[in-house]
Amino acid sequence: MPRTRRLTAVATAVAALSVLATACTGQSGSAASDDPNKEVTLNFWHGWSAPSEAKAIEENIARFEKAHPNIKVKVTGNMTDDKINQALRAGGDKAPDVVSSFTTDSVGKFCNSGAFADLNPFLRKAGIDKAKVFPKTLLDYTQFNGNQCTLPLLNDAYGLVYNKDAFKAAGITEPPKTWSRFVEVAQKLTKPNGDSYDQLGIMPTYHGYETTPVRLAAQWSPKYFDADGKSNLAKDPAFANMLTAQKDLVAKLGGYEKLEKFRSTFGDEWSAEHPFHKGQVAMQIDGEWRAAMAKEAGVTFEIGTAPLPVPDDQAADYGKGYLSGTIMGIASGSRKQNASWELVKYMTTDTEAVVAFANAIHNVPSTLAALDSPSLQVTPEFKTFLDIARHPKSNTTPAQADGGTYQLTFQDLAYAVEKGDVADVPAGLAKTGQQIDTDIAKAK
Repeated sequence: MPRTRRLTAVATAVAALSVLATACTGQSGSAASDDPNKEVTLNFWHGWSAPSEAKAIEENIARFEKAHPNIKVKVTGNMTDDKINQALRAGGDKAPDVVSSFTTDSVGKFCNSGAFADLNPFLRKAGIDKAKVFPKTLLDYTQFNGNQCTLPLLNDAYGLVYNKDAFKAAGITEPPKTWSRFVEVAQKLTKPNGDSYDQLGIMPTYHGYETTPVRLAAQWSPKYFDADGKSNLAKDPAFANMLTAQKDLVAKLGGYEKLEKFRSTFGDEWSAEHPFHKGQVAMQIDGEWRAAMAKEAGVTFEIGTAPLPVPDDQAADYGKGYLSGTIMGIASGSRKQNASWELVKYMTTDTEAVVAFANAIHNVPSTLAALDSPSLQVTPEFKTFLDIARHPKSNTTPAQADGGTYQLTFQDLAYAVEKGDVADVPAGLAKTGQQIDTDIAKAK
């Protein structure tokens, strides 16, 4: 289901969290000396805003309070990272003790600055082996340099959502598994109409909602940094290959200008006017929520889901995809950290709580036990994303000291390449890599 983080530019979140990180530096020494068995009220801030999502949070909190009658939780929803930033800077009794954020890209800053408390001591005290509870990829994006300052709270997997009726009409019997076949299918599904389209196989430009450079790059299994922590963009052929493949697809579907003109006619990503819902595009790179949203929008065609295609030379790895999700942490300035840990532990590690929340908002659960729970509601369309989440080659963007800034730098290059402003891709990657190294060095 839609979440605030998908409506907010990554750049805005990074800027807000940059201030947050500076404001909170030095607070990580707050002692967790409170008694979690005493009467206490916690301030829990989260970003969900849709009524169904807010209701799901309230139901989860109600179950927690029933199990912990001495702990009351004051819930504040629809909170952006900027608002969280301001509250943590101000401090005091009204500041959040526990925070749920959609900004996984900034975990490096959260951890590096001490904005959130390291949860490793809490995990050890509770006897929780995090490697046996959470998938490895999710642990990768919730910690930085050994500091587990956040834990996963539900998971997003990205794949392909497609119009089965359009496939049938075009004589296509199955979703494409390799990139070359993906290009063929996208062309076959495309119906040009002058300087526009009656139907587009897929919107391949990076501004096409969830079609971002990092999500496409995941299919090439890229390595963003080398063993020394330096940018690997110019050394790993995955990046040049992905940028070149995407640019070639843009050209074959009509070119950047024509595609962007058509994209300007698209409706809001979270409404019934979404181009996939309206049949304007036959395939969509999206998350596990899209099929359910399309059905709720009343589409008249049959919906299919599949993993995104992989490069032809990685056909054996078909099924992998990009993973991200929501994170949950404890404010380092909180004087109620032990009680806060009880809430974080419940919402992130209790199988029943994780499954109930996942069922309520149609997201992929974030623990190994919840993924295999018989209580998890699984439709055929949703199962695809569960399989992507389990795939050993599924990957994510690693945490860094500059948060998501390095991703924005790579994204800017990708925008320039697809427009034709950067013709020498290797040179562009080398220059971008140098900028990333400079930014990270300044952030440390």
